[in-house]
Amino acid sequence: MISNTWLIPFFPFLGFLINGLMGSRLSKKIVGLIGCVSVGLSFLYSGVLFILMLSLPAQERIWQPEFYVWVSAGKFLVKAAFLIDPLSMIMMLVVSGVGFLIHIYSIGYMHEDPAYARYFAYLNLFAASMLVLVMANNFLVMFVGWEGVGLCSYLLIGFWYEKKSASDAGKKAFVVNRVGDFGFLLAIFLTYWTFSTLNFNEVTEIASHRFHVGDAVITAICLLLFLGAVGKSAQIPLYVWLPDAMEGPTPVSALIHAATMVTAGVYMVARCNVLYLLSPISMAVVATVGCVTAIYAASIGLMQNDIKRVLAYSTVSQLGYMFLACGVGAFTAGIFHLMTHAFFKALLFLGSGSVIHALAGEQDMRRMGGLRDHLPRTYWTFIAGTLAIAGIFPFAGFFSKDEILWESFIKGNVIYWFVAVLAAFMTAFYMFRLVFMTFHGESRIDASIRDKICEAPMTMLLPLTVLAILSLIGGFIGIPIIKRANLFHEFLGPIFGKGMSLPEIAHSGSASIAFEISLMVISLAVALCGIWLAYLMYIKDTELPDRLAARFSRLYNLVHNKYYVDEIYDALVVNPIKYLSSALWLIFDNRIVDGIVNGTAWVCYYLSVIIRRIQTGYVYNYALGILVGVCLILGYVLLI
Repeated sequence: MISNTWLIPFFPFLGFLINGLMGSRLSKKIVGLIGCVSVGLSFLYSGVLFILMLSLPAQERIWQPEFYVWVSAGKFLVKAAFLIDPLSMIMMLVVSGVGFLIHIYSIGYMHEDPAYARYFAYLNLFAASMLVLVMANNFLVMFVGWEGVGLCSYLLIGFWYEKKSASDAGKKAFVVNRVGDFGFLLAIFLTYWTFSTLNFNEVTEIASHRFHVGDAVITAICLLLFLGAVGKSAQIPLYVWLPDAMEGPTPVSALIHAATMVTAGVYMVARCNVLYLLSPISMAVVATVGCVTAIYAASIGLMQNDIKRVLAYSTVSQLGYMFLACGVGAFTAGIFHLMTHAFFKALLFLGSGSVIHALAGEQDMRRMGGLRDHLPRTYWTFIAGTLAIAGIFPFAGFFSKDEILWESFIKGNVIYWFVAVLAAFMTAFYMFRLVFMTFHGESRIDASIRDKICEAPMTMLLPLTVLAILSLIGGFIGIPIIKRANLFHEFLGPIFGKGMSLPEIAHSGSASIAFEISLMVISLAVALCGIWLAYLMYIKDTELPDRLAARFSRLYNLVHNKYYVDEIYDALVVNPIKYLSSALWLIFDNRIVDGIVNGTAWVCYYLSVIIRRIQTGYVYNYALGILVGVCLILGYVLLI
């Protein structure tokens, strides 16, 4: 069974081929069935492997099936092979499981779209690429999946390419990610130059025995890898593509934000945990960027009015939490939050899709309100996701986010903890602001569609229900207080335990359970304060936000306009490149390149005008020419 693990990414890839090549000739029912079944089979196969893995001792839970030699050039040898261990197993289950639910949801959401088959083909290819990424046993195979999800993000974000905003957003995602991918490529080159291998386990083994903490080459590799992660996982300064990704269909947003592309960077850093633990500078950079991104994106989310953009900035912020955890050496906590985040963020995006579907495409929360009675099932599932992301007990986000806060306090520094707690307060505020503006209060919905609002079909409600249940109970597998029952830590122990065995690592800390509970109470109280403030401003006194905006107009405009980062990028990067490109086109291309080509043609033309005069057609002229030529040759010979 292990030797056939290639079937896991192959199933959705086969779905991509069938729907992509023959989808136009198949009924929508068949297209949707192929799309869902292909990913469902991947989830089923992954589940069987997971059960098989649990039956083995902890140290034997690793398989490396090799299929064939992919690249062989001198000493450079790369095999097409997978690495199935506890870390990749969690990612396989998350990608295929959450992806399967999103595929089912898409049947109802995209049913009326004329490009239905193309949509499912892209979605299947997305799932296949992400599975290759997380299952790879070396950097080069990972890079194939890495670029695959980048391509699919471009195709799906710009799926409605007839809209200029959608096509622009797809191009923006593609171009910004090229910056990060350049860093990833350099890291791969430097890794092979340093270790003479690209295999993850071999790199880990060599690094832990031959290199010391702080070695410059390890730091360079880690920083270049992190540049790739910053682009893929939308961290400062390469986060700008992710909010614009909302131009794609809502299920695409759910898939990108919850289970696939944006989690790739976190997974890659966690996979390279030994390298990062050998580089304190890189760890500090990862933690700082994650911490700053968490609060920065959360602050922007406070002022957004597009329901999907609020969730987009929320994703950027939550990814910052994951990188913060990795940066302080709490890799298990980062992956734990990645898993729970997949549950509640997929739920929130699909819930917002249900709202948008009911309102005929409306996404502005200022034109919503009072939807609780119209969409009761969507409302209660959405509440479950909101409580989870806000970190309210006993929902999944409480356990995973609290563990990051705890690890930041004892392994990182108090500033990290304080900033993360402040970001948690903002998260609770803007998420319940979204809930109150969308589902509560007076209806601000256009009268033309108010009477047509109805609950989503069962194909959309079923995934919402499953994800709501996972958002409620998903955190109990990693209860941080009861260490002996922390199954998540025990499962990932063989992966992250290797790094912790390095003798020079200083990331350590301990505290009493009472102190840990105290920090949990503080984080819970902060979240409840955020919810209360949102209630005060958007339920009890709805005029208060406008008064505050008028009183602090400069600050409001700064945050509302997302700190003008897009405008700054346009002024400093985009427009100069456009002007330089135009100048090169006008001066170098038109005048020099085209001038040389056209000049050559003109020279040939004028020479032909002169030379053709010699061709008169008279024999005596040709005889004279021959005689002159003979005289010149004889003269040359005699002179020599």
